[in-house]
Amino acid sequence: MLTAAGGPAGALADLALIDPTNAVEHGVGTLQTEPARSAADHIAALAPGAHVVKAFHLFPSERWVTPDAGPVTVAMCGDDERALDVVGSLVRDVGGVPAVLGTLDRVRQLEEVAGFVIGLAFAGVDPQSAIPSVPR
Repeated sequence: MLTAAGGPAGALADLALIDPTNAVEHGVGTLQTEPARSAADHIAALAPGAHVVKAFHLFPSERWVTPDAGPVTVAMCGDDERALDVVGSLVRDVGGVPAVLGTLDRVRQLEEVAGFVIGLAFAGVDPQSAIPSVPR
C-alpha cells in the first residue's frame, strides 16, 4: 500500500502516517519482526520523510462502534510533535483518550504489548483482567 501511495518516492513526506498494524502471528501474538526492530521501523523505511505514529493497534474495530462502552486509552508513540497532535485529535474525535508514551524508539514495546493482549484474547481471557487497575 505504501508503494502504491508513492511512499518510497517521498510522496508521504511531512505527513502524519498512522501505523495501526500488529505484526504478530495470528491467534498467538508472537511478533513477526526482526529482533530489536518494529513494524513502525519498517513502515518508516518505506515512507521516507513521513512522520510515523504508532496508534490504534490495541483495540478491535468493533470497539470503535460501541460508544456506550466508554472511552479507551490509545497508546501512541512518534517522533514528530505535530504528527502526534494530529493523531491525538483523531483519537479524541472517535471518543478515545490519547496517551503519548514516547518516541518511535519505544514502539517495539507497544507491539510486544499488542502481542500479549492478542494472545490473551485468543486464549479466551479478557486482557483487561490481566492488567492491574491503578487508582486515579
